[in-house]
Formats: sequence, structure tokens, C-alpha cells
Amino acid sequence: MAYDDLRSLLRALERDGDLKRVKAEVDPHLEVGEIVDRVNKAGGPALLFENVKGSSMPLAMNVFGTDRRLLKALGLKSYSDISDKIGGLLKPELPQGFVGVREAFGKLGSMVHVPPKKVKSDDAPVQEVVLKGDDVDLDQLPALFTWPGDGGSFFNLGLTHTKHPETGIRNLGLYRLQRHDKRTIGMHWQIHKDSANHYQVAARRGERLPVAIAFGCPPAVTYASTAPLPGDIDEYLFAGFVQGKRIEMVDCKTVPLQVPAQAEVVIEGWLEPGEMLPEGPFGDHTGFYTPQEPFPALTIDCVTTRKRPLLQSIVVGRPPTEDGPLGRATERFFLPLLKIIVPDIVDYHLPEAGGFHNCAIVSIDKKYPKHAQKVMSAIWGAHMMSLTKLIVVVDSDCDVHDLHEVAWRALGNTDYARDLTVTEGPVDHLDHASYQQFWGGKAGIDATRKLPTEGYTRDGGWPEMVESDPETAAKVDRRWKEYGL
Repeated sequence: MAYDDLRSLLRALERDGDLKRVKAEVDPHLEVGEIVDRVNKAGGPALLFENVKGSSMPLAMNVFGTDRRLLKALGLKSYSDISDKIGGLLKPELPQGFVGVREAFGKLGSMVHVPPKKVKSDDAPVQEVVLKGDDVDLDQLPALFTWPGDGGSFFNLGLTHTKHPETGIRNLGLYRLQRHDKRTIGMHWQIHKDSANHYQVAARRGERLPVAIAFGCPPAVTYASTAPLPGDIDEYLFAGFVQGKRIEMVDCKTVPLQVPAQAEVVIEGWLEPGEMLPEGPFGDHTGFYTPQEPFPALTIDCVTTRKRPLLQSIVVGRPPTEDGPLGRATERFFLPLLKIIVPDIVDYHLPEAGGFHNCAIVSIDKKYPKHAQKVMSAIWGAHMMSLTKLIVVVDSDCDVHDLHEVAWRALGNTDYARDLTVTEGPVDHLDHASYQQFWGGKAGIDATRKLPTEGYTRDGGWPEMVESDPETAAKVDRRWKEYGL
């Protein structure tokens, strides 16, 4: 199972020699960011800064900075553990015989522990200390000024809770949070996100929106906040599914929301309609600065914490960063769901260098002319995959995770007069390359073998790939030691 809270994970990482305590005083203005970025890019350990200038609160960084640590945090041996589990639940066939009935009941039984459960405030560590009104001081929390061009100090791993003012459906999202002053937070809600929609509905109704932001949550909850789930699927349901047990929740003190009882810090407040402040610039996960824009400003009325809390944050910027393992987990976890929407897909890969949403490499078992173009259109119509800017389609015998092989196919198998599809559509809010915000150009590359029925008329048809002679390859395998190589 996944770890129930952040601090138990940190203890386990320290026992494994995969966490380093930093006792020297460090400055959250640029210095922490520089340290963490270097350690992350070197594949180094998780870091616990025990002496952060201006704050008495320790700061946990780079916790999910390697696939090994994220898998450990989620209690997994590989990312396929969850994708296989999801795939099993999605299988629609009726049970066959006793074994099939037993498996069907096993699937149902595995869902019993999924829904979150409510606990009393006395049983919630995150409410051991409660600060309200003038006692609230966000300057006591170690926010990071990471890059020289940033517009201020930010909290980068606060899990934001809202609910739809009309339906009551809650949303858990991960958004950067700029600290404007001791009681004000800037909410960077991108246009395509559910929380932005909640705020717009509340503003249209002339109502203020309750918000709760939790830091240092159980690892499965933190991951679930990054997952591209449809708006009607509860992130806490998914977190319980990943964690293998129900997530404990507690009612907030001043807003009608629930937060993880095992979190380290929670801030609560209300968003008034139309209250906006300039937010940014910010060195984002694209590796470029996003510009300053007006975003809602949240007034904080209450802060609850453990008795000796710590804060967790991340550094984003030019890849690779801690975003990498989180993105790879999403890529693997959601393959079965993507196959339900686009059953033609054999496998797919979202390269970290493309920020995971700029490029999708897809393999298919090609069956008919222009099959690749059909798959491109389906992906551009699939929920958040609609933001993909470049789709490369290859045959099923191509390993989509081997970028050298993908490049060989894409560069050699393509006639750009016929195999390049160019269109326009929505792009990510953070995309800086589009000539206007929110929409821009997209491209699809058909790097599959071409069929005579789709206009490939060269004599002899599509050529065979160069491969070794199987008998000779086997012979060389047997004699390899004799060669002394």
C-alpha cells in the first residue's frame, strides 16, 4: 500500500539512504531552487531543509524526483501495477465458471476501500493547531522565489479544494499559488481547469467561493491532484484506489469543504467575485516564463497545522524536473482509459521534453488507408488530450518509448506532402509559442508503413526493414565469448 502520510514516507526514504537532511541555513529566495534543481537533474535524493531563512517550518523537496521514490510513495513495484488494475476493472466480459465468478467478486471487493471516510477533528493531525483572523501569517510558510524573473514567492505543491456551486461536486487540483501578502494568495486557475469553472459559476451567481489548500498530503492524494480526471470523477475516489485504502477526510474549520486529515498544513478562505490581482511572471514547467496576468485573489481566514508541521514543495522549470515521474505515472495509469476512448491505440508515450502535453507518440496496428489520421482526430477530441500539439503515429512494432527508433521512423517513413496533417485547435494555457492565447496550430505525422490503397504506388510496394539473419544472429549469440569482445 501507499504511505498514509508524508512524514512516514520521509522516514522510510531516510532509512533507505534516499533522503538528505540539510541543516545549514538556506534562503528560499533563489538559493533553495538552485540547490533542488541541481540535485534533481543529477538524480539525487529527496531533501529536507531544516533551517529555512524566515521560517521555522522544515521544507521537503524533490520527494517525487525519481521514478523509484514515486513508486515507493504509492506502494507500487511498477506503474503498470495501477494500469493493469484499471484495465481489469474495465473488462466488460461476463464471468466464466467458478474462477470467473470469483474474479468478478474480487473486482467488486477491491472497490470497497475506495471512497474517502470522514473523521472527527480530534482525530485529524492537521487540526492540532488552529490559527484564525489576525493570527494568520503566510510569511511563516516557506514560499519559494525560484527563478530570477519570477514575479514573487510561490507555493508550488498546494492541493486546491473547491466544489461546484450548483452540483456540489468537489474538485482537487494542483495550481501554483503566489503569496501576495500575509493573508492573500493568487490563484493561477488555467482556463481549461475545473476550479476555474467553479469560480466562474460562483461569480455569475454573485456568490463567493470557498477554497481550502492542503500541503504535505498523503502521496496518493498529491498524485491524484495532478491526474487529468474528468470533472465528474472524484479525485479522492481515485486516490483511495491508488493508495489501496480509504483516504481520511476532516471538515474544514471555516469553509464547507473537506481536506485530508493527515495533511501537514491547510489554509482556508473565500474568493469574492471579481477580486483579482496581477499574478506572475513565473518560470513554469515548460522551461519558459509565463507572463503576468490577472487571477483571483484568495483571502485566508484560517490556517490549521500539525503541532510541528513541515511543508512540501517542488521546483519546476526546464525539464527534467520533479514533474517527470508524476507525468510518467499519468501516462501509464491512463493507458487503459485512453484505449477505451481510442481503441486503435496499442501504446503511447508523452515525452517529458514536451511537457507531456505538447507531443504524443502513438502506436497502432494499422488496418486500412489513413488509419493514422483517424487516430489523430480521435486523440484531439479526447478530454485533455485535445491540447496535444504534435501527434506522431507509428506502427505497432515500434517501441514508442525509444525516441531514437521513433525518430528513425518519423524521419524516414514520411512524405510531408501527404503524411503531414496540419490543423488548429485549443492549446494549453501556458503555451507560449501559439500566436494567440488558448488556441493555435497542431500537426500530425503519419510515420506508419504506407499501403497501395492510400496512394503508395512505388514498384514493389513498401520496402522491408533491414534485419539480421536469424540463424547467424543465434550463432553469434552462442559464440560471443569466443570473440573476446
